[in-house]
Amino acid sequence: MKSFRLAPMSPMIRALTLVLLALPPALVVIAISDIRLLAVPALLLVLTYAWIWLRFRPSRFVVHQQMLEVIWPLKRRELLCDEISNVRLVDGQTLRIETGWGMRIGAGGLWGGFGWLWTNRKGLVQMYVSRTDGFVWINRKSGRPWLITPENPEAFVRALSSCSVDT
Repeated sequence: MKSFRLAPMSPMIRALTLVLLALPPALVVIAISDIRLLAVPALLLVLTYAWIWLRFRPSRFVVHQQMLEVIWPLKRRELLCDEISNVRLVDGQTLRIETGWGMRIGAGGLWGGFGWLWTNRKGLVQMYVSRTDGFVWINRKSGRPWLITPENPEAFVRALSSCSVDT
């Protein structure tokens, strides 16, 4: 078993996250001092941010002998090695060429992009990225491909490649 955390955020995603994290406190301060109606949007933002952290943003990818386990604070998902046809590193330019135009469906900007990525060449892609580089593309025999950014992506690809070979 080898465990890989979600990769640290790239500078651009970190900057966007810091801006977004400043919104709820700013709304609370304004609500307390002037416009009480802003307390409701502040609360909704806090609840949305908690939901993203607990249910959208995976914390860890664990490669077991016969499966990839994706772990979130409030859920887990398993991809059996038998379901994986290949896994590889892909850079941003290659990703754009292979997938074409894309649109995120889910959470984006806060800690990364999580959910689905609709692309005009590959259709829906399961996406869990916290960086703008170090992408890992996982093709599945059936079902949507996955795009993730684990820490140490080269070691992750080696570990998952041997998982899919060993089964």
